[in-house]
Amino acid sequence: MILACHGISKSFGENVIVTEGSFHIEDHEKAALVGQNGAGKTTLFKMIVGELPFDGGEVVLTKGKTLGYLAQHQDMVSGSTIYEEVKLAKADLIAMEQKIRSIELELKSLEGDALAVRLETYHRLSAAFERENGYAYESEITGVLKGLGFCEEDFSKPVATLSGGQKTRVSLGKLLLTKPDILLLDEPTNHLDLNSIAWLETYLLNYPGAVLIVSHDRYFLDRVVTKIIEIEFGKLMTYMGSYSVYAEKKRSLREAKLKEYLNQQQEIKHHEAVIEKLRSFNREKSIKRAESREKMLEKIKPVEKPMEMNTRIHLNLEPSRQSGSDVLTVESLGKSFPNQVLFTNVSFEVKRGEHIAVIGDNGTGKTTLLKILNQVLPADTGSFTLGTNVEIGYYDQEHHVLHMDKTIFDEISDDYPDLTNTKIRNMLAAFLFTGDDVFKRIGDLSGGERGRVSLAKLMLSRANFLILDEPTNHLDITSKEILEKALNDYTGTLLYVSHDRYFINQTATRILDLVNHTFVNYIGNYDYYLEKREELTAVYAGSKEDTSPDAQSVSEAKLSWQEQKEAQARERKRRNDLKKTEERITALEERDTEIDGMMALEEVFTNSVRCQELADEKAAITAELEELYERWEELGT
Repeated sequence: MILACHGISKSFGENVIVTEGSFHIEDHEKAALVGQNGAGKTTLFKMIVGELPFDGGEVVLTKGKTLGYLAQHQDMVSGSTIYEEVKLAKADLIAMEQKIRSIELELKSLEGDALAVRLETYHRLSAAFERENGYAYESEITGVLKGLGFCEEDFSKPVATLSGGQKTRVSLGKLLLTKPDILLLDEPTNHLDLNSIAWLETYLLNYPGAVLIVSHDRYFLDRVVTKIIEIEFGKLMTYMGSYSVYAEKKRSLREAKLKEYLNQQQEIKHHEAVIEKLRSFNREKSIKRAESREKMLEKIKPVEKPMEMNTRIHLNLEPSRQSGSDVLTVESLGKSFPNQVLFTNVSFEVKRGEHIAVIGDNGTGKTTLLKILNQVLPADTGSFTLGTNVEIGYYDQEHHVLHMDKTIFDEISDDYPDLTNTKIRNMLAAFLFTGDDVFKRIGDLSGGERGRVSLAKLMLSRANFLILDEPTNHLDITSKEILEKALNDYTGTLLYVSHDRYFINQTATRILDLVNHTFVNYIGNYDYYLEKREELTAVYAGSKEDTSPDAQSVSEAKLSWQEQKEAQARERKRRNDLKKTEERITALEERDTEIDGMMALEEVFTNSVRCQELADEKAAITAELEELYERWEELGT
């Protein structure tokens, strides 16, 4: 065991964060701390690292072990470049290296005992330097920075000029290179693109120390952790397994607890009815029996009613009218900024009812594409056309159309006066605004909170073409699940940018991957994209560095979007046909073996009519199998 929390309690006035909560982390264990926004995850982290005092209990870190903490928001003040700042993580190694070099210079002028003593120090330091992989620390720094999405041109950028998200990535890289015995990471995948998240997953899976993570990224948690610590209504509960295992166990436990509560309530009501009836007889014996039953009732230990989360909230998202079949046609679209080409000659179509996720590395132009489609930015080249009766609902985290002087509740009710108070509160609760929160002024909200209000408004807009930029940012897992259900039930068309792989897997029927200045089209969800990414990227996107005449001719000969779609549809059909053929072959081979067994039975081989029937069936099986084997070979190539 490396870290333990025993009986931790913390409150802010009447707001109880945790009451006598306990959990522990074993050496090398990968665990997650989960709970709704506001449940107290970050507060618990701050208590563990000593930034906040706790009201009761204790935190125990095993003697001699080191702890590293990544907060959600970084206020990094530094005059260094990115590389110089991250290199500070190796300060001890660098100091050791300088000491070794200094001793090497001294050795030339030493002799006798002094030389022997200095040599012993030199060999000890050299061994320690090699043991700490000192000769590779520069390449290790480079590998971590590139893994977190920085290119070599970024290494010399001053930290002071970076955005908050970039500073968080610098802090994460510095922390990983420090290699503490236990890492506490608060939302480490925020500000990372898909490739960087995948790199971080692999890094943490191979990390020799323990890891405790706060994250709303369910795909990430499923890949990395083997223990879930849940904070809910001031209580801590531990579940072994991945996030998916935890979610299923939690659902089962909640259902069992609710059933137990309802059964007990039914039993109590029965006792109370009997007691009331016995007392109504107003006889000595009946009164005594009533009193006896009352004593029995008093001895029943009440089962606590499970507290309800907002999982029962259902968002009904429906367009006001149906669009035409062709929703969007993009032709030869291109966009560049000074010294940066985002995409060139991009063409694709969007049909009614499609749910399309746009993915790609940070800075490739995904959000820019959405802004062009919503006429916030102009394209440099090409054009796009909206279909008949298309009504766009646009969610852009940078352009919220909100009234700063209104309350959250009034912002919704003024735009949708026909909604009842209950419907407005249910919608806002799905986006984490409950109780008196709904009466907060828009102007007093954080950027993330304003984003959630805008998303709530959009869900009520009844548009038939939703264009969303990172819709799950600032949502906890429960709210993401509510949004996923609403979007999956939505009969309109959906185009969105997201880094949330679980969300993409649940809601997308098609993926556009922006890579090497162009889009690669995948007819499927995120799992299908992972399966086909390497193959299709090589065919349709090539390498951005390859500008030879041959490469240009290949580029000109690339399949159109429709041909890509048809090719992928044919591939899916081939795989389905192959699977069905294999299943049919297996069934026929099993029946053939079964017939052989039957024909060895006396009651069968002595019955000439039955023998002939089985022989005919066996012959038919043999003939069909011959055809199926040929078909299987064709489909398998």
